Amino acid sequence: MMDVIIDTILDVVKLIPFLFIAFLIIELIEHRFNKIAKKVMTKSGQAGPIIGSLLGAVPQCGFSVLATNLYITRIISLGTLIAIYLSTSDEMVPILLSSDANIKEVLAIVGLKVLLGMFFGVLIDLFLRKKEQKSDFHLCEEEHCHCESSLWKSVILHTLKTISFLFIVTFLLNLAFAYVEDSIVHNFFLKNSPFASLLTSLFGLIPNCASSVILTELYINQMISFGALMAGVLTGSGIALLVLFKNNENKLESLRIFLLLYCIGIFTGVLIDMLHLLG
Repeated sequence: MMDVIIDTILDVVKLIPFLFIAFLIIELIEHRFNKIAKKVMTKSGQAGPIIGSLLGAVPQCGFSVLATNLYITRIISLGTLIAIYLSTSDEMVPILLSSDANIKEVLAIVGLKVLLGMFFGVLIDLFLRKKEQKSDFHLCEEEHCHCESSLWKSVILHTLKTISFLFIVTFLLNLAFAYVEDSIVHNFFLKNSPFASLLTSLFGLIPNCASSVILTELYINQMISFGALMAGVLTGSGIALLVLFKNNENKLESLRIFLLLYCIGIFTGVLIDMLHLLG
C-alpha cells in the first residue's frame, strides 16, 4: 500500500508544473491579453500539429496535460491536441532503453509516433477544424470560484483543484494495477490475434502511465506484436484524458475525442500488422 501511495504522489507531483503553466496561459489570455493574444496563438494553421507532435515526443506525459487545458479554451486546435496525444511517449522510451533495446528500434518507434501524430493532426485540422473557433468556457465562471480579480490566486486554485482530482483517481488506478496479477494482464492480450490491436488500443486509453509500462514490457517479452504495441502507445497519453473529461464542460466532445483516439489506434495497429504479414 505504501508503494502505491508513493507512486501516486510521484505520478501527480510531476504534473504540477505543466498544469500551473497551462492555467497561467489560460488566465492571461482570458483576463489579460484577451482577443489579440488568443488570435495570435490560434493562427498556427498546419504548423500546430507538426510542432505539437515534436513536443509530445519528449518522454513524459506532462505536456499532453498542458495541451489538454489549452485545447479546452481553444488556444490550440483539435488536430494539434490529437497530434500531441499520439506522439506522447511517457514511460515507453526509458523502459525500452533500460531493456537494452536496439537504439534504432527505439528511434523508429518514437519517429513513427511523431509522423503519425503529424499526419493525423494535419488531417483532422484540414477536415474538422471550424473556420472560426469559439469558446464561451471560462474557468472562473465555470467553477464559480470568484477568483477573476487575482491572477495568481486563480492559477493556484485551479491547479490545486485539478491535482486533488487527479490524485484520487490515480491512486485508485495504481491500486488496481498493484493488486491485479501479471498473469491475468498477460492472458488478456492474445498474441497474433486479429483482435490484439482492439485490446491494446483500449488498454492504452487508461489514464495512467502504468498502461504504457505494461504494453512495453509485453512487447519486449514478445507477447504482443509491433502493430499491437503501436496501437496501445498511440492512444496512451498518460493522465491527459482524465483532465479532458474533468475540465471540459462539453462531455460529448470529450467522448468523441476518446473514440477518435481509439479508432486511430486500432486502424494503425491493424494496418502495421497487415503490412508485416504481407511483407
